[in-house]
Amino acid sequence: MGKTKHEESFVDFDKPYEQNIIGLKGIVYFGVGLFLLIVITFGLMAALYRVLEENAAEEKATTNPMARGQVESLPPEPRLQAAPGFGVESEQGRVNLELREPQAEYRELRKQWDRLWLDGARHPETGTMITMPLEEAKKRFLEQNVPAASGPEADEIERQSRAIISEASSGRMATGLRK
Repeated sequence: MGKTKHEESFVDFDKPYEQNIIGLKGIVYFGVGLFLLIVITFGLMAALYRVLEENAAEEKATTNPMARGQVESLPPEPRLQAAPGFGVESEQGRVNLELREPQAEYRELRKQWDRLWLDGARHPETGTMITMPLEEAKKRFLEQNVPAASGPEADEIERQSRAIISEASSGRMATGLRK
């Protein structure tokens, strides 16, 4: 087995055991190289950390002109965190509903809606009418003398208002009629 010219063998057949041949030189070189690699990497990471710390200190020192203020950085309404509590804005100010029954918010809003329904509202800056009382709106509508459609036009409008989209047309056309 190891007797040919071109074949090397680490096995000595004259000894009853195998020789322990370890390339100690290679192991030492690998260990030293690995240690140097770790030290160099550690040094580079420490330098990078210092550079990033300096940049962060510079960024913190200068104020950004486009930075949002404390109020602008809050999320849009309704906010769950840092909320002033349960309440409703009204004409008299904020109505605190924190320690009231669960339906209190609905009742307070219903009062406001009923007041708007009956009295109407005007824009505080321009004075233009935002909402109009129902009775006044009915009266103004009847004063306008709106002509009612009649004849074939009215029949066509009535037919279109009764048309529904059925499954027969796969939702593409109004083929059914509401009864």
